[in-house]
Amino acid sequence: MMIPQQVSDWLTQQDYGRVDSSRGVGGGCINNGVRLLTSSGEQFFLKTNPSCPPDMFACEVAGLEALQVPGGPRVPKPLLHGPDFLLMEDLAPSRPGVDYWERFGRQMATLHQKTHTMFGFESDNYIGSTPQPNPWTQDGYQFYQEHRFVFQADLAVRRGLLSRTEGQAVRALSSRLPDLVPQQPASILHGDLWSGNATSDALGEPAIIDPAAYYGWAEADLAMMVLFGSPGERFWQAYLEVRPLEAGWRERFSLYNLYHLLNHLNLFGRSYHAQVMHTLRLYA
Repeated sequence: MMIPQQVSDWLTQQDYGRVDSSRGVGGGCINNGVRLLTSSGEQFFLKTNPSCPPDMFACEVAGLEALQVPGGPRVPKPLLHGPDFLLMEDLAPSRPGVDYWERFGRQMATLHQKTHTMFGFESDNYIGSTPQPNPWTQDGYQFYQEHRFVFQADLAVRRGLLSRTEGQAVRALSSRLPDLVPQQPASILHGDLWSGNATSDALGEPAIIDPAAYYGWAEADLAMMVLFGSPGERFWQAYLEVRPLEAGWRERFSLYNLYHLLNHLNLFGRSYHAQVMHTLRLYA
């Protein structure tokens, strides 16, 4: 692939030399990823997307910086970005250590201990390629109803992926959040923590990538971790030792994940419709 001139110039200015080789890295469904090896022997990770919104990578940088919490999971350091690229340190993922899940659980609990007085974020951003509105909001129930569930449902209705009646069902369920979800502080969240965004660094230590960061309910971050798999009991035990959760937290995961199912419906189409409707029936 063609390396952006800004990247080549920056590497030279920082005395890393020229790019000797680049190797594509699979796994991303939105952006292209390549690992760069420079003539100085340093490695970097480059994400590119010539057709993404011009602020997408700037939003990702803001999220990566917000997730840099002492004692939290490793987060790649952003180095340079433009409208169509993001250059970061290369985590060089290796085989996870034997205590990976215990360490990851404690680190996620530590991350979630970083809180804000409001729900939202310093800017709107993206979850995948879907816009994610993050206006500062005092009330968490209002934030999740208006800017998570209803936003996604209205988008799906406009795109013909949900009927108006189905969209109203999402709206009705989200209006019941105060009865279904306990009061929680606004914690910094990764925001899109499916299994593909939980990785390791060169030492096998836990790391997280590709955030859709905002301040919200920590349980919502944890719920995404079980949508396409599960980290296992060692993770949960370690998390709870550091940051206990309210009773019934596992049972609430399906409710939080309605947001992600709606987003996948908007991103990938009708194949996610049945799962959205199944969740709505659970709370009918």
